[in-house]
Amino acid sequence: MPAETRLVFAGQLRRQYLLPPEGRPLLDMPGGNLLYAATGARLWADTAALLARVGEDYPHDWLRQFEQKDIDPQGIKILPGLMDLRQFMAYTDTNSFQNSNPVSHFARLGMAFPKGLLGYQPPANDVDSRITGNADSPKISDIPSDYFLAKAVHLCPLDYLSHAQLAPAFRQGGVATITIDPAPGYMNGNFLSDMRSLLQGITAFLPSEDEIRTLFWGRTTDLWEMAETLCSYGVEMVVIKRGGRGQYVYDRDSHKKWDVPAYPGRMADPTGAGDAFCGGFLAGYVSSFDPLQAVLYGNVSASLAIEGSGAFYALESLPGLAQARLQSLADIVRLV
Repeated sequence: MPAETRLVFAGQLRRQYLLPPEGRPLLDMPGGNLLYAATGARLWADTAALLARVGEDYPHDWLRQFEQKDIDPQGIKILPGLMDLRQFMAYTDTNSFQNSNPVSHFARLGMAFPKGLLGYQPPANDVDSRITGNADSPKISDIPSDYFLAKAVHLCPLDYLSHAQLAPAFRQGGVATITIDPAPGYMNGNFLSDMRSLLQGITAFLPSEDEIRTLFWGRTTDLWEMAETLCSYGVEMVVIKRGGRGQYVYDRDSHKKWDVPAYPGRMADPTGAGDAFCGGFLAGYVSSFDPLQAVLYGNVSASLAIEGSGAFYALESLPGLAQARLQSLADIVRLV
């Protein structure tokens, strides 16, 4: 497929150890926000391209697997040495998970502890730095030249500095449509003033409800006021992801507000639902340039992702199912 039709996703790859709410465990399987987002887009688009960093210990057969699913790995930079990309998640119920003390969770389920998790340490919940990025976040120098010909770019959750550098680099490189899914490390009141520079020229900002409430903590509790404030900083639209309650959408130019309910699908595993939404949103937006249509695409992508486990589960859905859900969802959107 020509480079100019490509959708590019920048984010993190993980070696996933998942104990889902139901179904079989996934032990050392491809995961990370990047794959869930790319899969959400692939439900609607012919191809998606990845931008990420891994160590030389990352399984090379997984890269070939991505290609077989029309997910282009050329933007994955393989660094010398080892890089610990393990991610552990154990669900205690459908909506709650823990990422620490894996020994106790495997014991609770009567399962042998996997050797691949020996020495695992849960991620630190630190506030981001404005001057230092994470080692596993992609850098400007990692971007293949033809990625600047992309139709659109989505930045999955990364540290603040990486978002602050990658977004203008793609914009200056000629990419017109750029969306950002923020990371919790900078979604707090100390970074609110930084949003004025981060959101300049951005097409859509896609925080979760918890993230945007934390950003505006002590200032307002009105989600629409939060969205309007962020749009005044330069972003064209704000989409607030509300989990099982769907999405709030605010469009800066039309001042329209939509309340979009979640598609009433069967919840099996919520892992990656927000990322799949963002991927579907990007694919929907470049096909229509309509904010509401983009949200409906994302909504359907998320609904398919949560019905099973694994980054690629949604791609196994029956042909025509996504389109059928799209049509039924459009009838229940509410203009606020």
